[in-house]
Amino acid sequence: MPTRRAGGITKRCECRDANRKRLGAKCPQLSKKNHGNYELHQELPPGDKGVRRRFRRTGYELVKDAEKDLTAVRAILDLAEEDEDAERRLGDLLAVVMREREPIPDTTDVKRRLVAGVPMNTSITVGEWLETWVNSKKTKRTTTSGYRSHIRIHLVPGLGHYRLDRLNVGHVQAFFDAIDERNETIAAENAARREQEARSRWGKRSRPPAADSTRLAVEREKLAAMPPYRLITGPATKQRIRATLRTALNAAIRRQHITFNPAQWVELASGKRPKAVLWTDRHVEHWRKTGERPSGVMVWTPTQIGAFLDEAEASRLYAFFHLIAFRGLRRGEGVGHDAVNTDLEGGAITIARELVVDNWEVFEDEPKTDGSAATIALDSLNVAVLGEHRRRKVLEREAWNRQAAADRAAGKDTPDWVETGKEFVDVDGSWLHPEKVSEEFRRIYRRAGLPPISLRDARHCAATLIHGGGGDMHAVKETLRHSTIQLASDTYTSLLKEVDQEIAERAAALVPRARRGEVAPVAE
Repeated sequence: MPTRRAGGITKRCECRDANRKRLGAKCPQLSKKNHGNYELHQELPPGDKGVRRRFRRTGYELVKDAEKDLTAVRAILDLAEEDEDAERRLGDLLAVVMREREPIPDTTDVKRRLVAGVPMNTSITVGEWLETWVNSKKTKRTTTSGYRSHIRIHLVPGLGHYRLDRLNVGHVQAFFDAIDERNETIAAENAARREQEARSRWGKRSRPPAADSTRLAVEREKLAAMPPYRLITGPATKQRIRATLRTALNAAIRRQHITFNPAQWVELASGKRPKAVLWTDRHVEHWRKTGERPSGVMVWTPTQIGAFLDEAEASRLYAFFHLIAFRGLRRGEGVGHDAVNTDLEGGAITIARELVVDNWEVFEDEPKTDGSAATIALDSLNVAVLGEHRRRKVLEREAWNRQAAADRAAGKDTPDWVETGKEFVDVDGSWLHPEKVSEEFRRIYRRAGLPPISLRDARHCAATLIHGGGGDMHAVKETLRHSTIQLASDTYTSLLKEVDQEIAERAAALVPRARRGEVAPVAE
């Protein structure tokens, strides 16, 4: 049987004598039923230095409430079963509970922690656990960076102050509801700023008259005082934030810090991947008038792709953009592609490495998924473009080294061309920073007067060309190396429908008709 230590329940009050000394148990009024409160006290196992300790709690109006808590305290102490280390740990736990005025812990939960050998102190916060968890992660660098971003920007400010073992579904739901409310505020502020910008512009080539100049100056002062544009936290981002929280809490369950994961039961709007949409003439006209894009993923038509490539021919990265447009490489795969994995004679390239950006720092990594590492066929046009790119690169290297030698002769410390083995490189042969490629991409499409797409979405142009050339959804999936055909279908179904409509219209236009556009008379 466990050792039963001294303890019990007494009645006490706050009455004081003439010297302001509390009477305590000596108060003559204690015999009255409603006078004073009940107090429980229970001897605890000695601390590390053998110092005696006692658990005390007062303020109970009913003796049965004090008895209930005393029973709970004793049940926790009985878990030690004469194990000195367990006794000390349980005594430490109850000492913290008394000092912090925390509720008496559940005996089952305490037993689980005791058996598992995890810390008995239940006061660890969500923020502390998230930091501990993310610092122990062995995932890919970009994945861990994403976790850290969610934790720093969203989770710690919103949930970090809660105790880990007390976090519930209501807390997490309120956190995401607050994001929705903040999104509404940001959207309203962004709209107000756009309106103010319109009022702050003269909009004519001529210089405004004095009266309008004064008015515009006032409007611009108002604009300067407004909050800057901010991005809202969209449905997909919220799903990723929840995934980070859910993963961290599952790890806490495995460590037996908690037994329930509230992030699994929170209702969020769908974070489905946006559908790819073609920049048709109708969409372009609407965008030029309003600045609004029909979808988060916009794709050029074959005609627009051709206009971009025509404009890009003068760029040293023409072959890079040509390869993305026709074969759907990702940006990081393109800049990280090793020249040794390009087989011009066999008409194929093998994706084996990529360059990844983490806070502007570039590092080399394996492709995004196992399915991303694959061999892709090259058409004769891509083979010719890559061949010309290699000849140009040889000339660039020779020109750089000549200039470097001349610089060194003049006392400048200019190194020779860097041999990295990459197919696409910077002007000195070093790794090509992915963002430099994006900047060049934006400069080219703006010069061409094309509607905007991101370089990431430029790879989706390959889907339109594959389908326009007779390829089905499976061909799209294989070339773009999606993990499943369902993922390819979810992304491109609406896009390929629009391509089919354009093909149908062009087919109909091939047939000359003398009465085209006229309605034949109905026979009587």
